[in-house]
Amino acid sequence: MITTRYIADITPDMPVYSTDFLVIGSGIAGLFSALKAVDLGDVVVLTKKSIQDSNTGLAQGGIAAAIHEEDSPFLHLEDTLEAGAGLCDPTAVSVLVNDGPTRVQELMEIGARFDTRDGTVSLTREAAHSKARILHAADATGEAIRAALVARCQAQAIPIYENQFLIDLLTADEDCQGALVYDAVRQQKVVYLARAVILGTGGAGQLYRYTTNPEVATADGLGAAFRAGCLLTDMEFIQFHPTVLAHPARQRFLISEAVRGEGGILLDSQGERFMFSYDARGELAPRDIVARAIWNEMGKSERDCVYLDMRGITNVEQRFPNICRNCREWGIDPVQDLVPVSPAAHYMMGGIKSDVDGKTGILGLYSCGECACTGVHGANRLASNSLLEGIVFGDRIVRSAEEILWKRSVNFDRVLASFDSGWILEPYSGSDYVLPEEACRALKETMWKNVGIIRDHEGLKNAINTIDKLYARLTVGDQQLLYYEAVNMLTAGRIIAQSALWRRESRGAHFRRDYPRSDDLFWVKHLSFRTW
Repeated sequence: MITTRYIADITPDMPVYSTDFLVIGSGIAGLFSALKAVDLGDVVVLTKKSIQDSNTGLAQGGIAAAIHEEDSPFLHLEDTLEAGAGLCDPTAVSVLVNDGPTRVQELMEIGARFDTRDGTVSLTREAAHSKARILHAADATGEAIRAALVARCQAQAIPIYENQFLIDLLTADEDCQGALVYDAVRQQKVVYLARAVILGTGGAGQLYRYTTNPEVATADGLGAAFRAGCLLTDMEFIQFHPTVLAHPARQRFLISEAVRGEGGILLDSQGERFMFSYDARGELAPRDIVARAIWNEMGKSERDCVYLDMRGITNVEQRFPNICRNCREWGIDPVQDLVPVSPAAHYMMGGIKSDVDGKTGILGLYSCGECACTGVHGANRLASNSLLEGIVFGDRIVRSAEEILWKRSVNFDRVLASFDSGWILEPYSGSDYVLPEEACRALKETMWKNVGIIRDHEGLKNAINTIDKLYARLTVGDQQLLYYEAVNMLTAGRIIAQSALWRRESRGAHFRRDYPRSDDLFWVKHLSFRTW
């Protein structure tokens, strides 16, 4: 069982730095929050590896916002609620869709450049959207946004420190005082005190054997927040992107949903179109439906992929240059060839339970982006709502924090006085230990096999037993940071598996072959975890 609170000690002689806002994570949520906070006080941004390492930079399709005269926030809300399969928080969704257009306009003022047609912003449509409302920069929208945010942060002289690993959040009497961080540049542990700590640490795709996520997506923010006492909610809802270039590489290259929005079609091993056999919307059905359909077709054909036909898309090379280039690197020409695709772990709908102002229940601690769960995504995220979520709730966090910022004091002596070293996880010392690298490999395999696209009781119990054994025998090894990562990954994996076991129904991205129907009477609710 996972019961630890801390994974490292703190000592009085550690280097201590102070700031008003400590932003942990350098994706869209973190950087937008930092830019909003800079007028209110000192801001420091920490990122786990380099400034390029985030899911934001990998986002292809675009950012959703109801900016066209034939669209409206209400229609965007309806589509989001429909995709969320009954678990969205309507209040949070209303905030998302109504604040969204203004925040997107601010992105453009910051320097994000989206494709235009005849002098106006070009909009495309993606699965489960009733209108074309996706702003895009070819097929590299996330990178265009990330680069604009980084440039503006640099212009504002906001310090962004790379190679800073979040170890633990530091609290005193359910009051967040800051964070314990491993500075990999100086190779030492340091303490950051802050009146407001904003977690934008991203998701947990690396828990799975196949994922679109970068190597940094190892649930570090989730693990630290859990140990600090935050609630984690809706953790069973993991979105698997249906169309990822099928290649032996473990980090797979995503092929945007916008490809299907522009007319790409899915074919089985016999070259036959199959999606209309599963849903009247065909290729534009929600992601969970498309992913399960592909999984089912792969099972029927006993092959490891289906095929995406992009040959009928007009100007495919101009619209999707990044996708075409990456496919050609693997010897596939989308202009002439069918593209082999299969699903991969992509996005977490669950996370740190947060309200519409990003508050986590611990004073001074906020979360936004993929590591947070405000309820906007429900059981299945609507395509291109994730980038929008980061900027909408990042803005609201800063406005909310302004109310308490100058009323709070942070003090390292108070942290030391409340720190109980007896709560620190002791690495296993027996001869049958498991090294972090071994634990992570085994976790990826059991999550992919047992807590993946289709689940059942036996598989979920097997996953829980495997994770418990790995956690109980985990030792440090030669690299301390790998140990910290492994603890976070095992913690998140255990909670995801337990959540999936408890939800005895199928809903959105969570599908149980032993409970294939939705049960609105008992299961339209959130499952939250503090500890066992």
